[in-house]
Amino acid sequence: MIRIEVVYDTAHQLELFAVEAPAGTTVAEAIELSGVREKFEDIVVDENALGVFGRKIEPEYVLQPGDRVEIYRPLIADPKEIRRKRAKEAISNRQKGL
Repeated sequence: MIRIEVVYDTAHQLELFAVEAPAGTTVAEAIELSGVREKFEDIVVDENALGVFGRKIEPEYVLQPGDRVEIYRPLIADPKEIRRKRAKEAISNRQKGL
């Protein structure tokens, strides 16, 4: 048996599930074992939005002891667009003498 964690970050809270799983468990299996689907019934797990310690991985990835599976959710806003908007506001404020 290996100890792993499954993490899901909602817009309001970070939820961590500690899991004891058999050696050879995949990311997809760990998600099912964690109970995250029962706690968050509306969760949609996108196979392209999974990671282990910030590194993108596939659902078939075999986990190692101590790995932390991260389930990413869609972004609410585009980070590049937010930076552009802030830059425009900063320039506008400087021009106005604020």
